[in-house]
Amino acid sequence: MNKYPWWKYAFILAVLLFGVLYSVPNLFPDEVAVQVSARSGTPVDQKIIDNLKQLLTTHSITYKSMEPGAKGYLLIRFNSAEDQLKADDLIRAALGEDYTVALNLASTTPDWLSAIGADPMKLGLDLRGGVHFLLAVDVDTLLKTRQNGNLRGLGAELRHAMIRYRDLTLGPNNSIVLNFRDEASQDKAAALMRQSYPDLTIKTYTNLDGYGITAQLSQQAVLAAQDAAIEQTTDVLRKRINALGIAEPVVQRQGAERISVDLPGVQDTARAKLILGGTATLEFHLVDTEHDAADTGNVPLGSKLYRFENMPVLLKNQSILSGSSITNAASNIGQDGRPSVDIRLGGGGEATFYRITGENIGKPLATVYIETLMQPTMVDGKSSFVPRKTERIINIATIQSALPSSFQITGIKDAKEALDLALLLKSGALPAPISIIAESTLGPSLGRANIDKGILSLEVGMVFIILFMVIYYRVFGLLADLALVFNLVLLVAVLSILGMTLTLPGMAGIVLTVGMAIDANVLIFERIREELRNGLSPQAAIKAGYERAFSTIVDSNVTTLIAAVALYGVGSGSIRGFALTLSIGLICSMFTAITGSRALVNLIYGSRHVKKLSIGI
Repeated sequence: MNKYPWWKYAFILAVLLFGVLYSVPNLFPDEVAVQVSARSGTPVDQKIIDNLKQLLTTHSITYKSMEPGAKGYLLIRFNSAEDQLKADDLIRAALGEDYTVALNLASTTPDWLSAIGADPMKLGLDLRGGVHFLLAVDVDTLLKTRQNGNLRGLGAELRHAMIRYRDLTLGPNNSIVLNFRDEASQDKAAALMRQSYPDLTIKTYTNLDGYGITAQLSQQAVLAAQDAAIEQTTDVLRKRINALGIAEPVVQRQGAERISVDLPGVQDTARAKLILGGTATLEFHLVDTEHDAADTGNVPLGSKLYRFENMPVLLKNQSILSGSSITNAASNIGQDGRPSVDIRLGGGGEATFYRITGENIGKPLATVYIETLMQPTMVDGKSSFVPRKTERIINIATIQSALPSSFQITGIKDAKEALDLALLLKSGALPAPISIIAESTLGPSLGRANIDKGILSLEVGMVFIILFMVIYYRVFGLLADLALVFNLVLLVAVLSILGMTLTLPGMAGIVLTVGMAIDANVLIFERIREELRNGLSPQAAIKAGYERAFSTIVDSNVTTLIAAVALYGVGSGSIRGFALTLSIGLICSMFTAITGSRALVNLIYGSRHVKKLSIGI
């Protein structure tokens, strides 16, 4: 007899219920919406809601609903992306800077499903529509800026160490060239450079004009600077896009010097360029300790009022250093064992910074993050964009000594705060110029057509497979079809839990998995038929068929899985999506084809004596 213990049937049933539960949310499509929230954090009041209703009605924009959210924001649902975009511009212009207006996707999934984490898969750019940009980072300019900073810092250190040199210039291929009149100065300078600038490759030479040194960034330093620039630029762009509330943006590195940006749901390329083209920088200001910051009604001349950790803070207006002077910032552990941030300067202004910090030892120094973004507004009844500047304090530290070109910020609470501060210091401004080298726009109707075609291909494939299996393998074929449906449900559930962004290649992976999933049952059924022809009883043939086909099924699936893992490792973007979908589909198909179909066969044939199997013989 072929029987499973009760716990195995219970386990398979639990997996089936799990698959159904977490795949069902994909039947509830998202709706385009605009989310409105007050920057102060207070709930949107009824007066604002009434004004927005009148505004949309006046401009003949139809909305499905306008409902307050659980966290005090207002969610306005629309029937189409066109209405959503029109309403977004109008609402931004009407509410001004006191409110954050963001494009969003409103889920229609029942609350009880969302409460257990059952959410639908996200849709990629090729399925939702939107704007794609490919950005190139000018690494050559970055390396030149880096060496210019090293050149200025090196000159200051040589003068401080009383090492006389004849000239200090930037030579070909971004190399630093120093010339000396005597060998002793050359040796001292080389020793100082090796100690203070480990990222430089130092070479000494002698010619008719005297003694010299050339210093170039090492290959490791060049690669590290390139990686840091791509990471920093990616982080700046991602924060900039997320701050505007664009739903499900994808910002990722592509190759050595490029960044891919996908903005789903955005159709206005001009506006998208303005989003990416915003600027951000940092400034260091002394804290005004001579006046009472709590007296917010009387801001003294030469100072400006800010808030930091919910407390008023007065800062001197004059900036003593800008973020462009920072060439590197990294989180570290200080000498006291507490988190710190190491900063290296080199973009100019180091001498002034050193002098002013030396004159203000013991006083607090604030780091101010300044960002300028282009915001939509209405001018003479037409939508346009105006710059909006925001400033906030990200750190206040006490000056312990005159700060040179390399210094350390201490007094940080934990490692996470140190890491965040280092990222902000590095991402205050883009480390190198970026340019858009490719752009494309995909309309929502074309995305909808891609979804329809993908679903149609899946349905056609499923129908042909189901008919073939039923006609060729009869009852066993019907059981394999049930296992195949189970496999599809389980695959969609796993992809939903992982937060998979579904793209066209991902849909191709699902369709391919459906075709490959039936192979395991074909191998098993053919083995059972062979055992029956060899004279085994039906029960023995079933057992032998599943057991002897197992190794073949594993071999064929593992080899395909190795190829999929390799594809995921070397690929990027949608290629990874295809590889991930295929890998998960293979694992699910092995479970459903071997364990799931065997359970169905056992339920029908395992509890009774049979003389013949309905397997197409």
